[in-house]
Amino acid sequence: MKPPLAERMRPETLGDLVGQEHLAGNKSILRTSIEQGKIPSMILWGPPGTGKTTIANIIAHTLQLPFYTLSAISSGVKDVREIIETSKSKDHAILFIDEIHRFNKGQQDALLGAVEKGIITLIGATTENPSFEVNSALLSRCQVYVLKPLQDKDLIKLLEIAMKKDDAYKDLKIELQETEALINISGGDARKLLNLFELVVDTLSNDSTILITNAVVMEIAQKRIALYDKSGEQHYDIISAFIKSIRGSDPNGAVYWLARMIEGGEDVKFIARRLVISASEDIGNANPTALVLANAAFDAVNKIGFPESRIILSQCAVYLASSPKSNASYMAIDLALGAVRQHGDLPVPLPIRNAPTKLMKNLDYGKGYQYSHSYENNFSAQEYLPDEIAGSTFYEPGKNAREDELRKYLKTLWKEKYKY
Repeated sequence: MKPPLAERMRPETLGDLVGQEHLAGNKSILRTSIEQGKIPSMILWGPPGTGKTTIANIIAHTLQLPFYTLSAISSGVKDVREIIETSKSKDHAILFIDEIHRFNKGQQDALLGAVEKGIITLIGATTENPSFEVNSALLSRCQVYVLKPLQDKDLIKLLEIAMKKDDAYKDLKIELQETEALINISGGDARKLLNLFELVVDTLSNDSTILITNAVVMEIAQKRIALYDKSGEQHYDIISAFIKSIRGSDPNGAVYWLARMIEGGEDVKFIARRLVISASEDIGNANPTALVLANAAFDAVNKIGFPESRIILSQCAVYLASSPKSNASYMAIDLALGAVRQHGDLPVPLPIRNAPTKLMKNLDYGKGYQYSHSYENNFSAQEYLPDEIAGSTFYEPGKNAREDELRKYLKTLWKEKYKY
């Protein structure tokens, strides 16, 4: 059985590598290190299918050093230690660990001594930000190289190389009439692109001329797969774009990023929770109904699930994005928390303390408290804050129609005490 096209097309030299010119181009740091035969331990960080494993293989092939590969998904400390022991009997060795972010602290610590003593040169590959996923001691011993998503021109070049050089395809008559579908489905992932191209070509292999069009690709692929990783950095970037679109009052941006999450298989509860948070954090009392709708949406999607929940989520996202905005309540609680942290546990003023026992009453707990409903307009101007921060203003109504009404009401009550 022949290996997949992506594996057959894996380059063995930097000159054959497509993309990543900032790393592999002439006079680049990594190319210079390889040419000098002195490479540091490194972390290759980038999206799937951008060349992390390929670069590791190129380094091993060029330097002709013993090369060991582990996958963090299936390997543990025992496997790491066995390779380190084997490497001690050799002049030097390279250890490539795919998805190194999946190693826990103990597993990563097992690498430290061997890396520091030069027994192995570590090459770790990760799709996650190494600042968060690789412990600082190991990270300090490695150079981090960032791989960029492949551009459309790089992906098209890969297809052209495959048609010209692959033994299975170079004698076929393949016409690449359209590439948009191939590129969109691959999402910048060279491996996914080549495997999809192979699927299409093999499906049409009985045709005298293999015509590749967007329609043909979509029919064979059946479903467009969104570039989305529910556990990785993409997850956080897209939810950030979603919330910022809502905050920025752009319903079009909101529904686009919502669609990216839905198509990527994101948990419906996660999306709904973020809508509830945004309704309070970004809209608040500028439109109190936003929180009611978001909470109703959360309840509804929990009962229904996908695919119908997409409609409910869209309605809520559009409503929130189209609502007036205020972060006044969000700012108020953060200011109040700041006062708590600055001043510590200030005593509760005696008038507003609870006095359920005779002893407490004798200690003046509750003495002087004015029951608001006993006064005109159900209001009595009394101090509710500790003496040390009396008169502090934490809530500043936002500049919108609803909170303007709140401001006017509070101003009539408190007159000069709070500067509303």
